[in-house]
Amino acid sequence: MDGFIAGQYDQVMVVYNRFKNAAVQYVECEQLLPIAPPSANEKSKTVKDYIFEPSQSAIVLDLIPKAVKTQLYKAVLDSNASEHGARMTAMSKATDNAGELIKELKLQYNKARQAAITNEILEIVAGAEALNG
Repeated sequence: MDGFIAGQYDQVMVVYNRFKNAAVQYVECEQLLPIAPPSANEKSKTVKDYIFEPSQSAIVLDLIPKAVKTQLYKAVLDSNASEHGARMTAMSKATDNAGELIKELKLQYNKARQAAITNEILEIVAGAEALNG
């Protein structure tokens, strides 16, 4: 904030992953500073006959840093939730893939074992036929 106040930066943006659900996250880019003024619809709904205590400028100077910190904290929490959701989805897919791989390998093993058993039976039968023969 000090760099923005000093005029080193014209604008401060934050880019983060917004969490929607465990499988979906969106990349968001939000403007932190300068704080955007309210839209025309919001201005028409507000009443301008407030008395500010201590003063309007003192309140704004106190609230703006808190608002920026809150937005930044929200971005960190959203990114953290998105990361955990992505990890959970990846681990679920890996578990499913491992289960399918186990089924395929078990089927290959059983086929190879059955082929070996069949081969041994054929050798025994052929040996018995040779002795009788």
